[in-house]
Amino acid sequence: MASPSSPSLAAFGPFSQATDLGLVDAPGRTVLDPEAQEFLLASTGAGLATESDACHYLSRQLEGDCILQALTELPATTEAAASVGLMLRASLAPLAASLSVLRLRNGTTSILLRRQEGGPVEEIRLADRGTDMLQLVRRGAETLVSVARFGDLFTSRTCHEVDFGPAAYFGLIVAGGSARFRNVRLVRPAPADFQPYHDYIGSELELLEIATGRRRIVHHEDDSLQAPNWTADNRALFCNRNGRIYRFDLATRAMTLIDTGDQVKNNNDHAISFDGTMLGISSGDVSRIYTVPVGGGAPKLLTPEGPSYFHSWSPDDKYLIFTGGRGGCGPLMNLYRVPAAGGPEERLTNTPGALDDGSEYSPDGQFIYFNSTRTGRMQLWRMRPDGSAQEQLTFDSFNNWFPHLSPDGKSLVFITYGPEIRAEDHPFYKHVYLRQIPVGGGPATVVAYVYGGQGSMNVNSWSPDSRYISFVSNSDVL
Repeated sequence: MASPSSPSLAAFGPFSQATDLGLVDAPGRTVLDPEAQEFLLASTGAGLATESDACHYLSRQLEGDCILQALTELPATTEAAASVGLMLRASLAPLAASLSVLRLRNGTTSILLRRQEGGPVEEIRLADRGTDMLQLVRRGAETLVSVARFGDLFTSRTCHEVDFGPAAYFGLIVAGGSARFRNVRLVRPAPADFQPYHDYIGSELELLEIATGRRRIVHHEDDSLQAPNWTADNRALFCNRNGRIYRFDLATRAMTLIDTGDQVKNNNDHAISFDGTMLGISSGDVSRIYTVPVGGGAPKLLTPEGPSYFHSWSPDDKYLIFTGGRGGCGPLMNLYRVPAAGGPEERLTNTPGALDDGSEYSPDGQFIYFNSTRTGRMQLWRMRPDGSAQEQLTFDSFNNWFPHLSPDGKSLVFITYGPEIRAEDHPFYKHVYLRQIPVGGGPATVVAYVYGGQGSMNVNSWSPDSRYISFVSNSDVL
């Protein structure tokens, strides 16, 4: 039988109900820590089996496509037979058709599926050790199951075995003990027919603690909020939304409009000067670069020619560097710098047939980091401030964009698209990774598994103490 647990709906976060499935010795528990945005679930149930599903299930019924992901933790004191995971289920009936991805206390991870109500449970072994990051993606009649040890790339398997019908339950499951779930995201992806730069879905402004991988949502907008910058005084984030620039106060959670004069078509290429007094913006139908006082004011035009997409100030605040399209080059652009006081621009790269983008000074001013398609994939590079000594930093089969250096100069984070995306594109609403490498190059580790892309992290968003980054993830209305 299925029986609801006692906590109020306010305790369930994005989910609707907590249910004990099958026969359990004692009622299960769901506890949400609202500050950490983490769940603790507990159950005495024996788990999923052909004869009975006995577990605790925190779920929500949704129609159509959906994404569920979570970082799972089984405490060391949990019983050896405990299991934790994600489940997609046709109903809350005792032996309903279901598909689960579960990790056991012994470290193994498997898909468990029941093709039809009352049918046997089948197991597909995925990994032997160490998996803790789990994801289920429903896309029409198929379900994509992805698993990883946190920090690694997903490995995935597509399943067609279970027909859930138009609506299904998505949720967290635990059996035989207790488990924690963090970075839980229940996401409605953009519809297949959405038109980029015309149709938008909702935005979650998030903070990520780099050392632990813990994420917290601090603000939501129903439309497109993009590209946070973290202020040097650690008090606020600057973002763009609907052509305007806003200041988000980290203490009060208030969002305040910044006056940018007649420039009301600001895009997601903006950054705050190192001394914290000025804001560089990119604005207009043909993007051009301006500066305004950080508290708002009259914009000063720096690049009469466009398109020009600003990315970084020099550490002495004397220059702004940007991506520029000159001479009818189309999407193939190069890197330039222009004096903050005004004056002629200077070309820093000249790469025929390639897009150079995402330029950013190192905090010591010794290098400019950027991304380029010159090898056929979008990869990370760096060079000296005069454009000399260009060297490649990443060499994988993915497309890596927007390197952002930590204020302590030790590491950089960037956004990674899959190889199926064209090298010169960085579209909205895709499955992307946020990854980190040492500042001089080296193996990359995943710091966040994100549904987002364009606007998630186009510009530097490190906190001044190098402990956090801010970014934007996306979801349509659930």
